[in-house]
Amino acid sequence: MDLFRNAKAVRLKSHHDKFLIAEEDEESVTQDRNGASRNAKWHVEFIDNGIRLRSCYNKYLTASNQPFLLGMTGRKVLQTLPRRLDSSLEWEPDKVGSLVRLKTRYGNYLRANGGLPPWRNSITHDVPHRTVTQDWVLWNVDIVEILEHSDDVYNSPKKEKVNPGLGQVKVAHVESFGSDSSSLSLGSE
Repeated sequence: MDLFRNAKAVRLKSHHDKFLIAEEDEESVTQDRNGASRNAKWHVEFIDNGIRLRSCYNKYLTASNQPFLLGMTGRKVLQTLPRRLDSSLEWEPDKVGSLVRLKTRYGNYLRANGGLPPWRNSITHDVPHRTVTQDWVLWNVDIVEILEHSDDVYNSPKKEKVNPGLGQVKVAHVESFGSDSSSLSLGSE
């Protein structure tokens, strides 16, 4: 879950260089090259041993039991708002190098499909059986919004309040994702 640490919202980019998109019908989930759209932003909710991803329509990324195509192994991934939050909404991040695989409770992975229609731009969950599709379950995580400071989220020391006099320099520790940095300001507040 390290790649999601401190994330309030993320974009997920597939091996095909396309982003996970919540479609405007508020049910379908596809992939598209436009990662700047609000539909590409997924809010992260942390749970025990995993996460839930909520779309811009306030619906959850859901691993359904519906087959994507009859006779095929892949199952549909939808955005839903069930009455009860169950395991179909839960994804367990599995880090693979700098990328992540998102696994369902039942061992399937979120997969960005490629190829000809109807597979092109579709999203399913499945176990990749062929070597050629192994990378289709790998996602790059772009953090687009960071959680506010919290002792539970950060392991860094709290900021100390300092009231410098005129002409003094105030140095305060600033939390940033991926690095430690300092902020300098002159004068009084």
